[in-house]
Amino acid sequence: MHTLVRRFIKTGIAFLFAGIAVGLWMLARRELWGIWPSPYVVSAHAHAVLVGFVMFLILGVALWLFPRAEKGDERYTPRRAETAYWILAVATGARFLAELARAASTARWLAWIVLAGGVGQALGLGVYFWTMWARIRPVGSHLREAKGERF
Repeated sequence: MHTLVRRFIKTGIAFLFAGIAVGLWMLARRELWGIWPSPYVVSAHAHAVLVGFVMFLILGVALWLFPRAEKGDERYTPRRAETAYWILAVATGARFLAELARAASTARWLAWIVLAGGVGQALGLGVYFWTMWARIRPVGSHLREAKGERF
């Protein structure tokens, strides 16, 4: 398992624990003091768990398991995959923190950070899948399917 794969997976685990911490905080406030969470806190929690953990884990495992890029493939480069990682990590982290801050502040600039984080998440995912597209291909399975094998 190479460095970028480990980085995707470990970043996902870090986001999972951040999401769990916010989830426990929301739960304690609701159950002990009757304080329902702000929609911004709910969104921060959801993005930490769903994008931060689930997507990072999926992207890391896909990078690890998908067939290598074919020789001459100009779309996939490790550098481009790493660029996608950094865009997605920074954007998800910024969105997570800015949405938590929005729950306690009315500062308009936080809305712009949340929006930039969302755009960055979409851009990071776009770069990742554009980079990986050629690696989503059959490697032997098309031959087994042609022989009638079902799996």
